[in-house]
Amino acid sequence: MSTHVNYLEARKLEKRWAGPLPALVNLLLSLIVFYATWWIFQDPRGWMRLYTPYVGYMYTRWLLIIFIWVAYIFDFWPFRRAWLEKAHPLVKGTLLTLLSVAVMLALIKGFFEGMLGNYAMAYFNPEQLTKLQGVTEFFAAEYAALACLMFAAIASWLSPAWVVAMEESPWQDLPQPARGFSIWLMTFFLSVIVYFMTMHPHMGILYYPWQYFASITPPYWEQFANTVSGNFHIAWIMCCTVVVWLVETIWERYPFTVIRSPWLRRFALFFGIIAISLALAAFLYFAQELAWGEAIRGHRRDAAPDWRWLHVGETAIFFLMPALFLYMYCGNWPRKYSVPVNLLARTAIVIVAGLAVYALYYRTAHLFLGTQKGFSHPQQFPMIPTIWLINIWLVNHWFMDNWPGWTVRMKTAEEIARERAARAAEHTWSPRMVPG
Repeated sequence: MSTHVNYLEARKLEKRWAGPLPALVNLLLSLIVFYATWWIFQDPRGWMRLYTPYVGYMYTRWLLIIFIWVAYIFDFWPFRRAWLEKAHPLVKGTLLTLLSVAVMLALIKGFFEGMLGNYAMAYFNPEQLTKLQGVTEFFAAEYAALACLMFAAIASWLSPAWVVAMEESPWQDLPQPARGFSIWLMTFFLSVIVYFMTMHPHMGILYYPWQYFASITPPYWEQFANTVSGNFHIAWIMCCTVVVWLVETIWERYPFTVIRSPWLRRFALFFGIIAISLALAAFLYFAQELAWGEAIRGHRRDAAPDWRWLHVGETAIFFLMPALFLYMYCGNWPRKYSVPVNLLARTAIVIVAGLAVYALYYRTAHLFLGTQKGFSHPQQFPMIPTIWLINIWLVNHWFMDNWPGWTVRMKTAEEIARERAARAAEHTWSPRMVPG
């Protein structure tokens, strides 16, 4: 494990008030910020109306991955540690968020639309797609946004996975920015490979005739997924995105931390996340068959296999929300029992809370988010508002040190050494997400 002490590990978050009041205050403020920003940027009835839905989803997804890059990959480089320790949370949150937005726009407009869309694959650029016969401006924008956001979805699994599972190896002891750029380049490279093997064939069948000279058609997953849609890959990739954070937060990388051999532990955890995700995706798909009956290929809406694979990813996100809230604002409660008992209790809490949020969303979201009522309406994409709220929580937790419900102080070297020794004894480890 790295000898470097990251900012998120070095800080100590302390409640400003006793009891659950700090968590309730932060929850209330985050919901206010959520609704205000949703109305400004996303709501179809609001100002910018980015919820088309794919255009809004693209920006939401890219903000998530860039927040991960800033806090997890680059450890807030190029900002100095002294500034991170002393700056007011509102100042830090504002500057780091604006930086993330600037990076997001540069990547989307400069790299994906400008470079790849103009000189490699037309489907990344809406203007290039409108030159094709029969492609309207709306579908051109949606297709380009879909391609761009799915690259971010893959990266939002692989980027933290290299930190969580591979423990930043073999660059864990390099200083920033060498360590950050090394991990970023590796995970970006892996994301490109996974993208071409999963989503590129999907983009090839969106047009008539199918682009069989440029991609595998029909896609190789057609027979066992019962669909040619790339939603099959969205299902397990979204589950990977969720599972990597369950491992990092409520599970504290247990039981993989019991493995003493470093590289065996790393590979076991990396591929273990994938195995757990595939099992979760299969279970969530099967659960829909239990609830709604067997999927019918060629059918529409909630009976269609392609939508059900999409809904697997949507459902998984509902369990990520309570897991992150439990970790960020509830001190990863409970903590007083043995490690396995603590983990089982947290998992049970997350399952119950996730099901409750799922039911609440589909009963009420159309009343205040500008979405449409129902599970499978084309304008109903719960991954957008749920990840939008998660982004706000990450800004508050990573960039603003849980302000205003918490205050922050920096740990001494002795405190950090004692905490690492205690975690080694418990066979748990989560260097960046350690709750205060």
